[in-house]
Amino acid sequence: MIKNKGNILIIDDSNTNVVLVEAILNSKGYNTITAMSVKEALPIIDDEHPKLILLDLLMPQVSGYQFLEDLKKDNRTRNIPVIIVSAVSGKESKTKTRDLGAIDYIEKPINIKVLIQKVEAILN
Repeated sequence: MIKNKGNILIIDDSNTNVVLVEAILNSKGYNTITAMSVKEALPIIDDEHPKLILLDLLMPQVSGYQFLEDLKKDNRTRNIPVIIVSAVSGKESKTKTRDLGAIDYIEKPINIKVLIQKVEAILN
């Protein structure tokens, strides 16, 4: 039996990406919670207290950038590590998200090995 290693919140508006990341992390013993939008994610963060958030940048209504900035300004959520998982590539985006408080950045398409290494490095 695999021991639960903690809640990871996946925020992505692409169902395909959510299903992929969820399957990878669940197979490694992590409990995943998913949200298809920032609006959907807010009550989940309050209820589930995730140990890590995987955040897409290109989201409907509220962008991942804005959400990350809001998370890091809030005393209740500022210490939750955030890894950006996005199709947006380039140094500018990586620098901006790091400046806003993201701990790491993974470009899509997702390299499964890299995802697992980065998650385990943060949570172990």
